[in-house]
Amino acid sequence: MPRHLLIAATMAAFVATSALAQDGHHGEGHAQSHDWYEKLRQPGTGASCCNGTFNGVEGDCRPTRAYQKDDGNWYALLDGRWVMVPPKVVLRELAPDGRSHICANKTGNIFCFLGGSPKS
Repeated sequence: MPRHLLIAATMAAFVATSALAQDGHHGEGHAQSHDWYEKLRQPGTGASCCNGTFNGVEGDCRPTRAYQKDDGNWYALLDGRWVMVPPKVVLRELAPDGRSHICANKTGNIFCFLGGSPKS
């Protein structure tokens, strides 16, 4: 395969993977941040936000795209669809990478959410 086509194919795969990880799809992007996801605690209960596994298998927490409306409510992509984040699960801290992250199970129950800086 010519080098320029190989480079183009590699870049396309990277963009597709990055876009998927930013749409809050379950399991995508979890392994890269697992170490600090484990330390997150649900507001009010102190239970772990991260109930997923490691090494690319499953993963409740993952990066996502999100925005905050003027009324203070956050909206995030969860498995590719926009949802309002319940205020009781919003953590008052920033992720180390400054992006938005959501922790939710496969049925859409959100455990924790971190908004990006300032909006991501």
